[in-house]
Amino acid sequence: MELTKIGVFAIVLASIAVVYALTSVSVYLSSVGTVRAVGVGVYRDSICSQSVSVIDWGSVEPGAVKNVTVYVRNEGNTPTTLSLQTANWNPANATSYISLSWDYNGQTIDLSQVIGVTLSLSISSIIEGITTFSFDIVVVGSG
Repeated sequence: MELTKIGVFAIVLASIAVVYALTSVSVYLSSVGTVRAVGVGVYRDSICSQSVSVIDWGSVEPGAVKNVTVYVRNEGNTPTTLSLQTANWNPANATSYISLSWDYNGQTIDLSQVIGVTLSLSISSIIEGITTFSFDIVVVGSG
């Protein structure tokens, strides 16, 4: 009797997987993020020789997280802490499905100090109606 229940359960799970496979559609999104820095510089490399003004996230699938590491240098005249903001989303409703975060932990950055941070772009698995998007990434140093 127990073996029959397990068999029925396996058939039900297999049926659900087949239905899901028949209804699943992949959508690739493209994006460009413009980087603005206030009081700090944002670079592609740790020696700060290649400034970053645009991050091209490329094609991103629903449910995916894409990471990009950048290097931030304090270019002000006092120790600073960083904040991350976004602006100018296109389309405006993209913020309902797309988010940006980073692994910066709030430490003070001394004059001319460089730290590496990883920016993470997250796309909701239920995104709909958006095939391309763009937004500004704003890194602010304050202190």
